[in-house]
Amino acid sequence: MNSSPHRSSLALRKIPLFEGLSDGRLDLLAQSCRWHSVAAHKPLMLRSQHEGEVYFLVSGRARITTYSANGRQVTFRDCGVGEHFGDIAAIDGGPRSADVLTLEACVVASLERAAFMALLRDEPLVAERVMRGLARLVRQLSERVIDLSTLGVQNRLHAELLRMARAAGVVDNRARLEPAPRHAELASQISTNREQVTRELNLLVRAGLLAKEGRALVVTDADRLARMVAEVRGEPG
Repeated sequence: MNSSPHRSSLALRKIPLFEGLSDGRLDLLAQSCRWHSVAAHKPLMLRSQHEGEVYFLVSGRARITTYSANGRQVTFRDCGVGEHFGDIAAIDGGPRSADVLTLEACVVASLERAAFMALLRDEPLVAERVMRGLARLVRQLSERVIDLSTLGVQNRLHAELLRMARAAGVVDNRARLEPAPRHAELASQISTNREQVTRELNLLVRAGLLAKEGRALVVTDADRLARMVAEVRGEPG
């Protein structure tokens, strides 16, 4: 991770957490941050480290993931421009709960724990956004635990594809995932192996729910996929 000179507050305007803060507050934040340029496929944070900085992604993409004792990767989510991570360790003073790796070259700003906690005390709106983000994370992880505990590989893949489709944007009942997710990455997200993912994706293509278009994977009937997921979860259709 290479440090770079501090940037202007303009870069921090890309961070939704800071929306509505005054120019003066953003200037002070920009000066308080450490700025880093990080190459692709490099670690930003490592699980179990006792470090309290909070990171703000100004450019690039990163992945929140972890590895089991036998080296198996489990992916939680990918982060894009404007997202932040590291706030759990900053809030409770404990070790990191996951690894964060860059997927492409990134520019990140990091704020020391004491400065971050002071920001939450001074700016109630920022504190409320952090709380809402943590509540959303708890809901997502609870849903994921239930899926891993109760659903088979096929159904977990359907649920993950539906989540990705909604994140990409469903238009006219279709969603375009571009570039298409790699089979190994999907496997790490649903706790299975690449071969099973490949087999299930091929079945969905033959069933007409997925289509390959160049570098993209297209969900061709998002409503049908949603009904399939709702049915196995016991949710209203």
